[in-house]
Amino acid sequence: MEKRYFTIGMAGHIDHGKTSLTKAMTNVDTDRLKEEKERQISIELGFAPLYEDEEIQVSVIDVPGHERFIRQMIAGVAGIDLVVLVVAADEGVMPQTREHLDILGFLGIQSGIVAITKIDRVDEEFIELVKDDILGELTGTVFETSPVVMVDSLSKKGIEDVKSLIIDTLKTKEVREFRGAFRLPIDQVFTVKGQGTVVRGTVYEGSIEEGQALQVMPKGQEVRARQLQVHHQPAKSAFAGQRVAVNLSGVSREDVERGNVLVSSQHFIVTKTIDVAITVVEDLEHLVKQRTLIKCHIGTAEVMGRIVFFDRNELQSENGEVLCQLRLEEEIVTKRGDRFIIRRPSPQETIGGGWVIDPRGNKYRFGQGTIAELEKKKAGTPEERIEAALLEAKGLTLSELIKRTALEEQELLDNLQSKKFLLFNSKEYTLASLVDLIEEDIVDKLKSFHEKHPMRPGINKAELLQGIQKQVPKSLAEFVIENGLQKRMFNRKEQFVSLESFKPHVPKSWDKRTDNLLEELKGDGFKVRHLRDYLNSAGIPESLSAELVRFLEEQKYIVSLDEQYYWHFDNFREAVDTLRNHTGSEFEVGEAKEAVNLSRKYMIPFLERLDALGVTRRVENKRIWKK
Repeated sequence: MEKRYFTIGMAGHIDHGKTSLTKAMTNVDTDRLKEEKERQISIELGFAPLYEDEEIQVSVIDVPGHERFIRQMIAGVAGIDLVVLVVAADEGVMPQTREHLDILGFLGIQSGIVAITKIDRVDEEFIELVKDDILGELTGTVFETSPVVMVDSLSKKGIEDVKSLIIDTLKTKEVREFRGAFRLPIDQVFTVKGQGTVVRGTVYEGSIEEGQALQVMPKGQEVRARQLQVHHQPAKSAFAGQRVAVNLSGVSREDVERGNVLVSSQHFIVTKTIDVAITVVEDLEHLVKQRTLIKCHIGTAEVMGRIVFFDRNELQSENGEVLCQLRLEEEIVTKRGDRFIIRRPSPQETIGGGWVIDPRGNKYRFGQGTIAELEKKKAGTPEERIEAALLEAKGLTLSELIKRTALEEQELLDNLQSKKFLLFNSKEYTLASLVDLIEEDIVDKLKSFHEKHPMRPGINKAELLQGIQKQVPKSLAEFVIENGLQKRMFNRKEQFVSLESFKPHVPKSWDKRTDNLLEELKGDGFKVRHLRDYLNSAGIPESLSAELVRFLEEQKYIVSLDEQYYWHFDNFREAVDTLRNHTGSEFEVGEAKEAVNLSRKYMIPFLERLDALGVTRRVENKRIWKK
């Protein structure tokens, strides 16, 4: 079973005990800023490791509860897997709590736990009354059927209960998709002395490795992940659901900001116009008119823009979704299905939230015709639904596609005839564009490997597969490699894969010295010195020796007699021919010494090498030539 990574959020009204509960569960004080200590409120997002075993790793985000810090709250909640709603027993559900509940619903949070805190401040006989009152306030929200735990962070009552409930709930959740392109919405940017720019966020999807080439979007700055940290510990990689800090090279602190997105692919869409489906809060105080100025919170970005309707000129509290468009003042990175919140900048108010139907919105006419087109987009054409399923899973069988797309089998088969889709392994479908991307990725990996190791025959296929498998299923990776071999893009020799055009070679800076080594070795005939002497004489450094010797053996320039003595291949072949011409079908050591005129120092290793190569076979004191 693959390890799964989760991030949970602590949400609720100011001073209801989120930070105290986090500290009680994790022993970490997430209020780290001086002003947070002084004012006893959370301003920035706070993070802490909660739990880890062989199956799961769980991190906690303590999001600010004060109205002024709603932006940080949205940035923290976006992308988490479970929310613990913290409600103080002595105050109950407050106006700010209700706004948080709206936001959680709009962001699609489905898993929740209600933690009623500060229970030691309420008489024991009133606890059930408090609980009933709070649950009544949560009717119709995502927390309506959530489990409830009574806790007190100071006395530690119920702390282990809420912690166990979080862990048990997460262990039943499906693992996030960590194959495919990496995406990390950035919620913190800072510098570390001597290290440079560091960004932090929750991995939405995909995975990241130390040293990986990335881009900061929407500007498209090319960077490299110099180092990774998960909970202040160095890490070689991080996966969807994990909190990670990435030390970037190639970009300054001034060029990165919260709301930017760190990605591993150029195929994420940068846009300023998105077609959306929104739901409005129940108690909207102010009318939303056509082209009303709004703030859009999407991922960790906060962007100003205007809302554009196609079937109305104003909006009040509505039942169901409203199809419309957001025209933003700045570019964002998004894709179909991403969740967002829209708020009025002044007077400040949450208007609603929803999801992205199409990140490539165009200008449309006002009227029902546009609404009908948006309805089609929302449902998605059969081809779009297939494409979306394959973008997420990378490879699916027909039966799996039927489940994911809810299409009838024949309709599915008809649409799969499109050149967009490709059948592999006689049973799985994928996107032709994805095959091209994987192929390009393999070419890049091979080019990089050949440049770094020009004397090696190629990458071990198992190692190559392991690198690709982090993005796509093994069966698809295998198919792309085999397809590349058939197209003569790649070459395979034994277990090694290379570019078809590549030939192993000595680096130019060392080829003259290598020629000198071979010339000296050949000139010494059968009576050679230790190979180390020849390497030193030619000026070959020890760091290069092992790989050069392996290359010369593989390319049949030299043959090892044992670990110390090597012959030039021409001399070895001469010795074999001489021995064969002066002996019968079988021979003893004495006959061999006489035929080749070698001392025992070289003769025994020579004969043992013939046995190892399968040229001869030893039977007691004799050797028999193999045909």
